[in-house]
Amino acid sequence: MASGEQTARDSREEVPSSGMRRGACPTLLEPMQTGDGLLARLRPAGGILSIQQFIQLAEAAQRHGNGILEITARGSLQIRGLGPETVQPLAADLHAAGISVPAGPVIELSPLHGIAPDEIGNPAEIEAVLREKLAAELLSPMLAPKLSILIDGGGNCGLAAVAADIRVAAVSAGVWQIAINGDGRTALPLLTGSADQAVRAVGDLLRLLISLGRHKRCRDVERARLLSAFPAMELMKLARAPEFQDPLVGTLTLADGLAVLGLRPRFGQMRAGDLIAFLGSAKAFGATQVRPSPGHIFLLAELTPRSAMLIAQMAPSYGLSADRHDPSAHIATCAGAGACTSGHYQTKAHAERFVSIAPELLDGSMVVHLSGCAKGCAHPQPALSIVGAQDGYHLILNGKASDAPDAQIASGDIDSAIEELARLIKNERHAGESAAACLRRVGKGDVTRPLRQG
Repeated sequence: MASGEQTARDSREEVPSSGMRRGACPTLLEPMQTGDGLLARLRPAGGILSIQQFIQLAEAAQRHGNGILEITARGSLQIRGLGPETVQPLAADLHAAGISVPAGPVIELSPLHGIAPDEIGNPAEIEAVLREKLAAELLSPMLAPKLSILIDGGGNCGLAAVAADIRVAAVSAGVWQIAINGDGRTALPLLTGSADQAVRAVGDLLRLLISLGRHKRCRDVERARLLSAFPAMELMKLARAPEFQDPLVGTLTLADGLAVLGLRPRFGQMRAGDLIAFLGSAKAFGATQVRPSPGHIFLLAELTPRSAMLIAQMAPSYGLSADRHDPSAHIATCAGAGACTSGHYQTKAHAERFVSIAPELLDGSMVVHLSGCAKGCAHPQPALSIVGAQDGYHLILNGKASDAPDAQIASGDIDSAIEELARLIKNERHAGESAAACLRRVGKGDVTRPLRQG
């Protein structure tokens, strides 16, 4: 990995340092200043690390940072607690480990590319051609820092649920569709054709964005410009996407009899020492490959079903879960106070308490969003949001962190307020009714009345 070969495009979760342009994403060599030091974000080429490389990455995070690693909602890796003097040594260690992080916009691939049982096309082949033929376009400083390019091999283990600026999705053998600005159900289709046609279309889109000016996104392109570049779009229909799947947590047996094990770090965060010990044990059970994936998870591939079972059993001892029904999975947390300069409370600690005192709210019918401030970086969609503020906490029953609060809670009353909500669900829920449905039926007024400050 050359010293300049790194960048990533994921949702911004911290306040950038003064040296970074507004809206930029932290990268390996341009990390972002946070409350616990510098944060670097990276995604390996092809989305795959050997298990030994993941061990070496964790060792480097322990040696040069504060030993905390994270997996983001889109499957990028984050290393926290770096200092200005440790950024270059970290990059050198990753280079020595053979971890390549190409420059330019991140190209996201289906997490099980190459091994998914129902995959239609191989995204890695498209990525390789894109990087070879569009190197100049991908490196243009005119491209938006958060520009997202996604290559979906199709099937139930693809990326239909993930939105992107540019989507390249396999629709049948040898046939790919290019669409923009959305997920597998909402994106605008532009062209359907061969792999070569798909690559040319991505190049046309990148050059169009560059021509529009600095940091433009696909949503900024006028329809007339799109029609001029892609006249066939007038007749295009978006290829039918498979049903959106939950993140690949737990064991999946493949057609060749091998298994993949999906593991979710508790609240997306791991300690390097625990991770190194876990990976060493997993390696002894035959794990050879790690694939960071959307949904704050990583996949261990090339396992036997028995080794997957044994690794899953030991995972909780290291802060990892192979249980897709783990209630903690329904909580979205940002870095929080101490790790982010904008955070007003320690979100991870509150998340642990939430699991123990309010399990009634974690039935999977809604996301509980614990946000350190009103930016809401960890979950930009509506949720049951508890937002840190200078005057305590803002409770939003079904909205974004930036929305007007339904109730304000004093700093010392947050646990009792959460317990009150859990009691309401327990007492008011009808047979078979979800927590979210119960809150909607009861109504904001009755739900928040006992929680409001006098």
